[in-house]
Amino acid sequence: MSSTPSDLWIRRFRPSPEAADRLVCFPHAGGSASFYVPVATALSPDVDVVAIQYPGRQDRRSEPGPASVAELADGVTAALAGWDDRPLTFFGHSMGALVAFEVARRMERAGSGPVRLFASGRRAPSRTRDERVHTLDDDGVIAELRALNGTDSQLLDDEEVLRMVLPAIRSDYRAVETYRCEPGARVRCPVTVLTGDADPRTSLEEARDWSGHTEADSDLRVFSGGHFFLSERPAEVLAVLREHFAATPAAGRV
Repeated sequence: MSSTPSDLWIRRFRPSPEAADRLVCFPHAGGSASFYVPVATALSPDVDVVAIQYPGRQDRRSEPGPASVAELADGVTAALAGWDDRPLTFFGHSMGALVAFEVARRMERAGSGPVRLFASGRRAPSRTRDERVHTLDDDGVIAELRALNGTDSQLLDDEEVLRMVLPAIRSDYRAVETYRCEPGARVRCPVTVLTGDADPRTSLEEARDWSGHTEADSDLRVFSGGHFFLSERPAEVLAVLREHFAATPAAGRV
């Protein structure tokens, strides 16, 4: 998977070639790059927003879903080669936060990496729960999607389409639920953690523990809402991103 060309992995909905900064967005389990179209629209042309398209969905639906977070991270890292011609910021939601974390580690080992990682809707990499959604039958997986309220209701109501995408969704859940963080794994960049105060999948304590996975500073932003608070509070989340880009030093920018 790591040898796949970047045009398979990267989507650019509002190209902003003159932007000084680039935001790389990583979707949640069952999600796709198009989830971040509103972010690209809102931040263009000041920020060049690219979103990652995992295999097994939309225009990549003929490919098998991911086997692991590590496999995803290897593929994304290879795809991002050459995209670091300006400062990169990573934003990952839920499973995407873990993928972004692992991609940042790989890029940092190679001498580059993001200036900041936004970890949204996900407990710290070292915090695990005994979750087994990927082992449930189709109805069980669908029930989980409905409970988290992050999947388009039109998709959930379209039985034919839903059954077609369920294999990829199950692969995503298997990848994230079998993920185990390497002991002591950290990134060098600062981390901003975003979480909903009513998220059933991440407690405030589990979110705070991201501080142990960076050699730099970390901060926690709590929003009103559940697991998909960012869909419920888009203006507030965008304000945090704009605050970051406004404060990013101009030195070293293209």
